Parts: sequence; structure tokens; C-alpha cells
Amino acid sequence: MPLNLIAEVEAWATANDASRSEAIRHLVELGLKVKTEAKPVSRPGRRLRAQELATKTIEKIIDPTAPPEERTQRRRQLTKGPPEFRDDRVDLPKAKGK
Repeated sequence: MPLNLIAEVEAWATANDASRSEAIRHLVELGLKVKTEAKPVSRPGRRLRAQELATKTIEKIIDPTAPPEERTQRRRQLTKGPPEFRDDRVDLPKAKGK
């Protein structure tokens, strides 16, 4: 265990008139009683990196001689995907009423 965690366990043991092993046992029991839902780990850095890579790749695909409005439209079509697949995408929020 890290030294700072050992110090916290020792402080808890002293405050509760217990030995270190009794404190660890009790704290583990308390921790096991707590019911929390596991949350997926959010990694915004990965999301941003994937977005950057996708943007760079899309820029290579899109015709550089196309007008800016058309390039924006093409980029949007590539990132949103075909309309027939949009309902199946799990990374997009579902529209209300569906």
C-alpha cells in the first residue's frame, strides 16, 4: 500500500481504537457494502484524438478544389454517416419520441 494510505488507515485505527489489521478488515467490509453502479471511464483525450485523426483523414478524401460550403457538407455527410445507419449508431443520442 502507498505510505499515505497506510497513514490514513493508521489514523482511522487510532480513532476507532483498533489495530491496523482490524481497521483494514473493517474498512474493506464497509467498502464491499457500498453499492454503486460502475460508470464507464470517460477519456476525453482519446475522443479528441480520434476526432483530430478523423478530421485529417476526411480532409485527405475531400476534393481540395471544391468550394468551402461543399467541403463542409461532404465532411458532415462523412461524419454523420448514411441516413439508413444513423438509427443504429450507439455513439449518438437517441431522438426524443423514438
